[in-house]
Amino acid sequence: MAAYYERIDSMEHKPVYIKDIKEKTQVEGTFLVRDKNQGMKKSGSPYIGLILSDKTGEVKARIWDDAEKWGSLFSEGDIIKVSAWAILYQGSLQLNITRIEPCAGGNLEVYDFLPAARIDREAAFQELLSCIDRIDTAPVRELLHGVFDDPALAPLFKTAPAAKNLHHACVGGLLEHTLQVTRLAWDVSAHYPHVNRDLLLAGAMLHDIGKIYELSCRNTFDYTDQGRLIGHITIGVEIISGKIALIPEFPDALALILKHLILSHHGEYIFASPRRPKTLEALLLNYLDDLDSKMEGMRQFIQKEKKPDAKWTGYNKLFDRYIYTETFVADESESEVRDDQE
Repeated sequence: MAAYYERIDSMEHKPVYIKDIKEKTQVEGTFLVRDKNQGMKKSGSPYIGLILSDKTGEVKARIWDDAEKWGSLFSEGDIIKVSAWAILYQGSLQLNITRIEPCAGGNLEVYDFLPAARIDREAAFQELLSCIDRIDTAPVRELLHGVFDDPALAPLFKTAPAAKNLHHACVGGLLEHTLQVTRLAWDVSAHYPHVNRDLLLAGAMLHDIGKIYELSCRNTFDYTDQGRLIGHITIGVEIISGKIALIPEFPDALALILKHLILSHHGEYIFASPRRPKTLEALLLNYLDDLDSKMEGMRQFIQKEKKPDAKWTGYNKLFDRYIYTETFVADESESEVRDDQE
């Protein structure tokens, strides 16, 4: 497989992170261009709208003057150094850019410019590995070790995003999401004695494994050719089929059930699920996966939209509603985790 995680050159170390930018301040920073589009001002002259990011978040930006000149210097997915003025526009921070310098040379990592998971990735991965030892069914345990001990798969799994935009769209997002679903599976299964906990835990750990090849992290989160043509569910079945083939006398019935967990974890055909859940474990996995995805999606939206003088967010298209923020408890450890990973 192609290596999707590559080093990015820059002229110098980053002087500022997006999380530290304040309104009415001059900004000199180096950022990733996540999105670039051109619009027209009322006067008829062009402007450029951007979304810039680093591992602490993203911010909207505009080039109002000399848009064609500055816009010709870079493309979407490039790293650029900007001079800008930070303002508050329609309740959100925006950078009005006055100068742009393309980056070349130096040794900055792509991870400095993409949103990062709030977890310590290595500690989270070790916790996931420890969950394998809780499984009593020997072939299932051997399969999981075959996947997560694989030196070709593990590095991709630790860094891959779980989605392009909707939830856990960050470096380490797949690991964060997988661990959370696994934790939920362990806790919730205690309330349902008719559920096979070993199967549920295996499904939780493996359900999104195909995303290591579905999504790329080459300057931005996007779908690979495999992702667009096949998708992570099929890729995931291919991965575990390959690993099962290496385990002597792996029970055929067990392989079938494990594949069904992956094939049905999206729940319904309208959500691109090849099969609907037909076992207790598959049904529960679908709900736990959906729960964590929606909770994180809403948390991210509130975190981004919450204002000190407002009780409601703006309209959210995904959830089809406005969201009340007064009960929201901010994650105070978020910036500390990111600082530790710098």
